[in-house]
Amino acid sequence: MNFVRTHCTNVIKQVAFAILIVCISANVNAQQEIHKIYKDSIRQLRSQKNFSPKDTLYIDLLSNLGYHLRYYNSDSLFLLSNEALKLSKDAGYKEGESRARLCLGDYYSDKGDADNAISNYTASLEIAREMGNKNLSLRIMNNLASENAYKGDYAHALTGYLNAIEIAEEVGDKNMLSIMNENIANLYASQKDFEQSLDFYKKVKKINGELGDEVIIAETLGNLASTYADMGKLDYAMFNINKSLAIFEKHKILDWLAFTYEIKGKIYLKENKYKWALYWYNQSELLHKELDDDRGKIDLFNGMAEAYLGQGKDSISENFALRAYEISDRIGFMEGTQKCAYTLYSINKNKKNYTEALNFHELYQKLSDTLSRNENKKSLTMLKTKTEYDQQKQLLIEENDKALAKQQRYITAAMAILMVFMVITVLVYRAEKIQKRLNKELEHKKEVLEKRESELEASNETKTKLFSIIGHDLRGPVGALQELLRLYSDGDMEPEEFIEFVPKLREDVDHISFTLNNLLSWGHTQMNGAVTKPTIMALESLVSENIKLLSEIAKKKSIKIISELAENTLTWSDSNQIDIVVRNLISNALKFTPQNGMITISARERDKLWEVSIRDTGVGMDKITLKNLFEKNSNITTYGTNNEKGTGLGLSLCKEMVEKNGGSIWVESTLRKGSSFFFTLPKREKSYSKAV
Repeated sequence: MNFVRTHCTNVIKQVAFAILIVCISANVNAQQEIHKIYKDSIRQLRSQKNFSPKDTLYIDLLSNLGYHLRYYNSDSLFLLSNEALKLSKDAGYKEGESRARLCLGDYYSDKGDADNAISNYTASLEIAREMGNKNLSLRIMNNLASENAYKGDYAHALTGYLNAIEIAEEVGDKNMLSIMNENIANLYASQKDFEQSLDFYKKVKKINGELGDEVIIAETLGNLASTYADMGKLDYAMFNINKSLAIFEKHKILDWLAFTYEIKGKIYLKENKYKWALYWYNQSELLHKELDDDRGKIDLFNGMAEAYLGQGKDSISENFALRAYEISDRIGFMEGTQKCAYTLYSINKNKKNYTEALNFHELYQKLSDTLSRNENKKSLTMLKTKTEYDQQKQLLIEENDKALAKQQRYITAAMAILMVFMVITVLVYRAEKIQKRLNKELEHKKEVLEKRESELEASNETKTKLFSIIGHDLRGPVGALQELLRLYSDGDMEPEEFIEFVPKLREDVDHISFTLNNLLSWGHTQMNGAVTKPTIMALESLVSENIKLLSEIAKKKSIKIISELAENTLTWSDSNQIDIVVRNLISNALKFTPQNGMITISARERDKLWEVSIRDTGVGMDKITLKNLFEKNSNITTYGTNNEKGTGLGLSLCKEMVEKNGGSIWVESTLRKGSSFFFTLPKREKSYSKAV
């Protein structure tokens, strides 16, 4: 998770007042210096004879001190903000009330209380808008959009940032322009839409260059390094984080310094350099002891858990994973809980504590499914929101152009009375220019219409496919399950009779789960959301995991599954996509292989490729079935030897995934003798040394 950038504009008179009365020692870090400035300023005001707690300077100092204590002492932030709010109301000081509610929103946000955070931000924004204070409104809009992003409401988050950017451009606030464009970049990075993310980072870099503030530049470099690490571009990530780290060490900004140390550990972790990863994670942990930042600790503890697990130190890994799990659960951070659950599953599996391992695996799978569904929905919502926003903006531009054109016509008519011949010349020239512009616009609109027509056809094709699968393969099992439950709940079926149907219900639910997984994977590729990210992958490990996963089905039919893959069968491919391919092909083989059959998985080298085969002793296929098997719009669904249902989608999904990884897929089959599915994958690429 990238660090969300925020901003607080100090009141000039406060800073001037504080500098006059405080002397900063050279060995104190920047945050402690700021805290000391505000504390001494508050004490100085209170000591004056004519001091009044309703003094607006005093109220602003309380809010600013609370703001700067946000990541160091959240309880102080809460107390100071409430005191500032009460005094502001008593004094009728609207700006103070708005700023106090902004700080309270920050407090509730950090505690994971989204409802209270949004409530305070909204109230703060209403007051700022009533005063016409656009600079304060910008800060609030940024924090409100960030809270919507934490909450998962990406539509409101993106719209909030875009609206705030317009205001920042209007008032010329380049600092907030940098912050909000970077937060949008982080928003897209969290959705794995790295292309859009990098586009916004380009804008941020340009703005930062105009600002010339090295701390702001360092903040951007830190977030950019995290994004490059998630993309797998570790050299770029290391280059950016080293530049960022040097600046934060120079200025002694603890919260950002803790973040950069954590990102550097994350980069080494992705390189499997666990010793160096832990070195930097430990540096970050030392700083976090001085901070009060739960969101930052989740990523840190998860990273340390993974690093210790990589070293085989399971007990230490479990300790950090449980600490991350407690914080994630307390503030409702699903992504953090998901990472902890997988680490704890691996640890308990190593300890042979299979009951606990299964519990964590089920939790991980549940969160993964939820996040997968949410991520797809969020990505589409973000795209739709941005499209609607751009359309509204374009309409305003067009209306403005029409108004300007109308005004120009009046001016031209007035000038025509005095200079007829000159007007005629100008009109002829303008007519030619307008004609050229209209021709260009017409050509552009034609291209847009053709593109939209193509997109509409693709959308209809996708919709038809989805409805076909849902109606054909899901409605039956779901309807049967619904009817059985109705009979049981209405008392038309005895419990003993219902128990007899439990094995059948389980098979139906397993089929629905398998179908939905394939459906989600396929739908993701159709919505341009699936980006192939090849890495070095051990194919034999992936096959072994899938054999374990499907072993129960094989056991029911007394089918032997044999893997003949040698060790170090290394490929250069996307492990998640190839996992889908292997699982579908083995599942199909189990479906069409009768009792006491055999499935054999092997691989042989062919120049720069691995040729993988999955052979079964099943029922085989005729030539007509073989011809249409991998067609994109084919919806072939047949029943297995024990009447198992298929999805009509698995093989077309396999074809897409294999081809995305630079391979091909084909099948050989003979009726009543069996089938052999073949697919190819590139061998691993040469490793190159990387600069640290």
